[in-house]
Amino acid sequence: MAVDWADVYRQTYRDLVRFLHRLVWDADRAQDLAQDAFARALGQSPENPRAWLFRVAKNLANDEARSAIRRRKHLVLIKGEAEANQEAAPTPQETFEQEERVAAVQRALAQLGERDREVLLLWDAGLNYTEIAEATGLSAGAIGTTLSRARQRLVAAHDASERSHVARG
Repeated sequence: MAVDWADVYRQTYRDLVRFLHRLVWDADRAQDLAQDAFARALGQSPENPRAWLFRVAKNLANDEARSAIRRRKHLVLIKGEAEANQEAAPTPQETFEQEERVAAVQRALAQLGERDREVLLLWDAGLNYTEIAEATGLSAGAIGTTLSRARQRLVAAHDASERSHVARG
């Protein structure tokens, strides 16, 4: 059966960009990678289009990261996420605090293993256990346990990073 990619796009694009942003930490690049993933989807008919797109997008992000390392270019680590419905411009203090929160999450995510980070980011992007299993190659039954342990490790890494950051600051 042919996939209605227009419908998949409408339902998945935002989640895919959010997932990619947390991999590359550059909003524009995340949008470009999402578009590349959808371009690769044309003519394809996977059983689970959403999980397939997330796997393709992750592979595209990984390929780009490897290329950047080979060329000794650094990925943009933080660009910040502005609140969508914020009416007034943030104060410098609010901007600083938001950047600190983003940096703290980045430090904590960087401490996780690739599998934990990937499962958490896919869950955050809105994929269900079956889709996460398809995207990662894990069994569907292992996703709940993996997510639970990954959350615990993320909290521990965040707490340790904050203690270390406060001790230095």
